[in-house]
Amino acid sequence: MPTNRDFATTTRHLGAWVALALPPLLWAGNFVVGRALRTDVPPMTLAFVRHLIALVCLSPFAWPAIRRDARRYWHLRWQLVRTALTGLAGFNLLVYAGLHSTTASNALLLNSIIPVLIVLFGGLIYKQRFTGNQVVGMALSCTGVLVIILHGELSRLIALQFSAGDAIVFLGMVCFALYSLWLRALPDDLNPAGLLGAQLLIAVLFLFPCFMWEYCAGHRAVWTHSSLLGICYVALVASLLATFLYMAGVARVGPSRAGLFIHLIPVYGALLSSLLLGETIRIYHFVGFTVILAGLVFSNLESRRGARMNQGAYQAAKAEG
Repeated sequence: MPTNRDFATTTRHLGAWVALALPPLLWAGNFVVGRALRTDVPPMTLAFVRHLIALVCLSPFAWPAIRRDARRYWHLRWQLVRTALTGLAGFNLLVYAGLHSTTASNALLLNSIIPVLIVLFGGLIYKQRFTGNQVVGMALSCTGVLVIILHGELSRLIALQFSAGDAIVFLGMVCFALYSLWLRALPDDLNPAGLLGAQLLIAVLFLFPCFMWEYCAGHRAVWTHSSLLGICYVALVASLLATFLYMAGVARVGPSRAGLFIHLIPVYGALLSSLLLGETIRIYHFVGFTVILAGLVFSNLESRRGARMNQGAYQAAKAEG
């Protein structure tokens, strides 16, 4: 008969799954909005305004925690800088810039590389160990992503060509993979609002000179009702809500498992394209979605010993300044 402890454990696992399943949906919307605004809002302007609005809205909730833990934030200053510049400023700036000169299919394909990069960097930096279930689950998820992106046609992969935009987007994926790993090294007891507020402040300070350079170069935004709504979405939903949920998921299941859920972005992207752009959902979407879910489930069937970070390296990372 299930005990209260079993029920609590099941609830925690379910909460982690929900926390990780929602960010890809919200980030898929970020891709859709970023693509839609490419002719009205330059990439550096979009990235700067997005993080500035998010910072202003979060400040009332983040400031008390930042004041209380100011010494801890100073001790962790380099960890805060590297997570802010990779997961917030770098990732979004590079994606918005890349979407100006690459196709949606190429961007989605490159997005699916993030879990592979997390595994690679995790092994190189923290000596992480991974079970066979995780390897098979990741392979299944990658297969599902390819089915969707290639429309079920292998010839599309053979004919795929990469542009300068692809290289820029790929650098963005590298940034997010590093962010996922470095986020895990931050102390678990830091206030989430204060942590994100500090990261947003760093991102805004970094992006401001980029915005000014773009503005002085004559690349200026066209402010319309649609562009303002789009910026509000990427600032409040994609920046704040999605990031909080992803941080919670990484804290519960680790960066490697959390990274697998990023495979859901092209699935959600197909659904959003159908609802918002009138595109037809075809059979390969359902096949790919099923394979991706199978991979996510399979990767979570492992024992608790799998996918744990080398404790010595993990504690050393937490102690860094």
